[in-house]
Amino acid sequence: MGGAVSAGEDNDDLIDNLKEAQYIRTGRVEQAFRAIDRGDYYLDGCRDNAYKDLAWKNGNIHLSAPCIYSEVMEALKLQQGLSFLNLGSGTGYLSTMVGLIIGPFGVNHGVELHTDVVEYAKEKLDDFIKNSDSFDKFDFCEPIFVVGNCLEISSDSHQYDRIYCGAGVQKDHENYMKILLKVGGILVMPIEDQLIQITRTGQCSWESKNILAVSFAPLVQKNRAEGSKPDAVELPPVTVRSLQDLSRVYIRRTLRDLTNEECPDKGLVQRAPQKRKRRRCRLRRINTYVFVGNQLIPQAMESEEDERIDQEQHKEDQEQQETQEQQEKEQEEEERDIGSVEILKAVNVLRDKIMTLPLPESLKTYLLYYREK
Repeated sequence: MGGAVSAGEDNDDLIDNLKEAQYIRTGRVEQAFRAIDRGDYYLDGCRDNAYKDLAWKNGNIHLSAPCIYSEVMEALKLQQGLSFLNLGSGTGYLSTMVGLIIGPFGVNHGVELHTDVVEYAKEKLDDFIKNSDSFDKFDFCEPIFVVGNCLEISSDSHQYDRIYCGAGVQKDHENYMKILLKVGGILVMPIEDQLIQITRTGQCSWESKNILAVSFAPLVQKNRAEGSKPDAVELPPVTVRSLQDLSRVYIRRTLRDLTNEECPDKGLVQRAPQKRKRRRCRLRRINTYVFVGNQLIPQAMESEEDERIDQEQHKEDQEQQETQEQQEKEQEEEERDIGSVEILKAVNVLRDKIMTLPLPESLKTYLLYYREK
């Protein structure tokens, strides 16, 4: 499923195209998509296709098309502090974007069938926390991934505000999914070639809305010996953050706010507005008038002087066009580097602020989440 929008050259191009096609419609979803480079979740040698609106699969590793993820993110109506369950969490790409929106006081859990994919997701999450400048722009809810079949979740598991299932759900499993949802919560999942948004309006009442025609591989039911009981999947516990962790969250938030107030433009760049081409209008000298029928029409009479002026103007037009093309080429290269919205430069202002504090080095390292740069 995919191909609904034009291919981009980088992540910002992809997001621009998703916005233009109205798959991304809200600012918070746009910010999350721009903060997480889709190409970082591809294997080496496969990244050339990262910014096309296409699904990608290599062994057990799988990413849905960008247009699917954007519709899912919009349909979930995410807010800070919500609990989220990702059934078939895969590479963790979607869960990481969700974590940027629901913030440090949310809950972010994922269940994935394949052990190797869970390990891959943990590696990508660790790389994002340790190396991405985008991490310092948000209060983050770190996803927790567990291995298991999402159709075998323990019956006494807690419920969630938001749930997404990334595989095709058969109709007879619909109620099973609904039970995992809190009253007032939203479940997004594919059923019978339709991506559906289900809102739980009461203990026994739901509202459904079709979002998009899709094609998903079905949920996998593990093979087991006849009569044997499946191993129930235990979801991660919902725990309260430690006082130490809460202190780190609030110190970083305070420093970020202070830095933004002191230097609102420091470390930020914006894409320059696109330049418009100017068309030259060549003025022709009118030498005489002629009658055509009963109308008097001016007619330009060429002379050697006119021909010389024409040649000079033609040469000037060519030089101007070459200059304009060179400027546009340079501008396009710059735009690919900085994107169409504000992003961090190479200088990480929050990191710089922390490093200037009169604190022990070990505490600075803790405040930076042990980031490598």
